[in-house]
Amino acid sequence: MREIDLTCPVPLTAGDRILLAHGGGGKLTNQLIERVFLPAFSNPALEARHDGAVLSAGGCRMAFTTDAYVVRPIVFPGGNIGDLAVNGTVNDLAMCGARPLYLSAAFILEEGLPIATLREVVESMRKAADAAGVDIVTGDTKVVDRGAADQMFITTAGVGVIDEDRAIGPQSVQAGDAVIVSGDLGAHGIAVLSVREGLEFEAPVESDTAPLWTPVEALFQAGIEVHCLRDLTRGGLASALNEIASARGVRIALEEAAIPVREVVKAACEILGLDPLYVANEGRFCAFVPARDAGRAVDVLRSLPVTRGAALVGRVAGDETGIVVLESRIGGTRVVDMLSGEQLPRIC
Repeated sequence: MREIDLTCPVPLTAGDRILLAHGGGGKLTNQLIERVFLPAFSNPALEARHDGAVLSAGGCRMAFTTDAYVVRPIVFPGGNIGDLAVNGTVNDLAMCGARPLYLSAAFILEEGLPIATLREVVESMRKAADAAGVDIVTGDTKVVDRGAADQMFITTAGVGVIDEDRAIGPQSVQAGDAVIVSGDLGAHGIAVLSVREGLEFEAPVESDTAPLWTPVEALFQAGIEVHCLRDLTRGGLASALNEIASARGVRIALEEAAIPVREVVKAACEILGLDPLYVANEGRFCAFVPARDAGRAVDVLRSLPVTRGAALVGRVAGDETGIVVLESRIGGTRVVDMLSGEQLPRIC
């Protein structure tokens, strides 16, 4: 198996293999997109590199997205693979500025899966869909051999409508924009890890999985000029900002002291050798807005339960470097790079 230098533009060959340690959220994922998927499927919607494709049909602008969920274990504090699948797809649509409408759901079930477990997951999906205001209107089911699916995998796709002519995405990010996060970071990843590894912490940590269209819509209704939105899933805040900085060719500067992380999550990350900036979230997003709108945007988000912990954490600098930097609590500065792998595989 060939070792790949992820910083060098060497071509991937048929003899290369994908390793689990290099799961989604890292440099290899971006390398696969750049060198395998984009050359094969190249089109304007895909090349926008957004959380979903923004399309037009019959005079209507809509967003379309899809995602697969392979979280291990399938049940964790605060949720399970079912509500995760619904919320993840709803949130991808919201990040495109689209009001979510309809979802599909495909299930790959391992032989021997208890029907009670399947019912629990399906019921959680129904409740999550109701909370998000969407319907699951089509789907598929496959059963595979024991050991081939780790109990259950789910793929969801979704469509939503873009009510106004908004250009939300990395291409709209401007120098001077404020960077806002919608709440404290890292809870989902630590919640999943606590069950996976049998860990207990001083205080309970539950996943932040939640639908995010309501706070996004609230920003629009308040007249906030939203330039870009991105949910902070695999790879966390650091990976999301690196993707945007690279796509737009800007320098994003963060202030460590301003980034909200619960003390129990921070302590767990220190014990486990993890950086909370890279830990996955399933109910958090970042927003890029003009500096003049930053205070109002934070106030709007803090008025809602799911985004009560919103904070202004950084800004977009004018130089075209395509990097993310962090000013530490003691005044030093370091580059926040894209991970070459993923701290916690199978997290969503």
